[in-house]
Amino acid sequence: MPGYQIDKSLWGGETVFDALLDEVRTRRQEFEDQKYISQDIIESFKDIGVYRAMVPKALGGDERSPVEFLQMVEAMAAADGSAGWVASFGMNPAYLSALPAATVDKVWSETPNVVFAGGIFPTQPARKVDGGFIVNGTWKFGSGCMGASLIGVGIMPDGDEPLPRMAVMPADQVSIKPNWDVIGMVGTGSHDLVVEEVFVPEEWTFVRGGKPSIESDFFRYPSLAFAAQVLSVTTAGLAREALDVVQGMAAGRKSVTGAPNLGEREYVQIEIAKAEAKVRASRAFFYEATEDAWNSIQDGGKPSRDQINLVRLATTNLAHECADAIRTAYQVAGMTSTYNDHPLSRILRDSMMATQHAFMGAITLKNAGAMFFGHDPLPGYL
Repeated sequence: MPGYQIDKSLWGGETVFDALLDEVRTRRQEFEDQKYISQDIIESFKDIGVYRAMVPKALGGDERSPVEFLQMVEAMAAADGSAGWVASFGMNPAYLSALPAATVDKVWSETPNVVFAGGIFPTQPARKVDGGFIVNGTWKFGSGCMGASLIGVGIMPDGDEPLPRMAVMPADQVSIKPNWDVIGMVGTGSHDLVVEEVFVPEEWTFVRGGKPSIESDFFRYPSLAFAAQVLSVTTAGLAREALDVVQGMAAGRKSVTGAPNLGEREYVQIEIAKAEAKVRASRAFFYEATEDAWNSIQDGGKPSRDQINLVRLATTNLAHECADAIRTAYQVAGMTSTYNDHPLSRILRDSMMATQHAFMGAITLKNAGAMFFGHDPLPGYL
């Protein structure tokens, strides 16, 4: 793929990684029909290191860098948007590291390949009891819950915590309500999570974005920014795939109307050139901001507020610029792309869902702009 970079040796090697991408690509319709990623694919994700990527080596993990992980998600999303979205939750140590140190040790005591899913909103009241909380409620958007071994849900105990707290429990204590009926990212299986009278020990709760209890370079990288990045980068993979699909279509015969071959049409050449520039420019900003923040950590410090702000801005920009490029690819392909089973139709739907996520919403642009004028952003941004 033009402009595509990933070190496949980090993910099982070129042969294994490419074979997995091919498998995911051929089974896209299966994932969409059943509305979740099949368990054998989740097991393959474990095998290549998706779920241990950000786990410290001391706990059996691989300690990949943010860029290495993001590039893997991008490549997976090119094969299938939903698969990339679900693979992105291999970033879960960024959240789970906010658990107490003793609990962190328990999380990865048996294997570093822990699959975590969660639904934080709407946060639900939790009844405080001796040693923990009694949790009840229903939470939306439990992406990847069908293949998870641990699930977290958002609670708001009595107190003045500015950010939601998550209660973590074994997946078998959570009921899944299969109601994920949406336009895009259908295979993510982002069903509702239902919990009834489950006791969660206090040491199995944490504040999302809270201070990590693990000492490692990755845990000095801003966790909320990274949580947004791993989702946004799926649109870069989708955009790369969309542009490749259009260029591949140009090798076909002339239109049934007698119009010139797609690649011979001047307006298509112009629009695809502009779309390519959008993807490359937004992607360059995205990875530049990521590397800049990561280099500050590697140098022994931590990212500044301004650096984190640029990461958040680049993340939102990437999602919307790539989605715009995808719309262009879809439009220039004409009626062929309108069929639901055409790759461009699926890619378009997936990109539309990605831009709807709150992490990539207009509020992030408001926060970025506020910081440029010396104002504080809203809580939960940095």
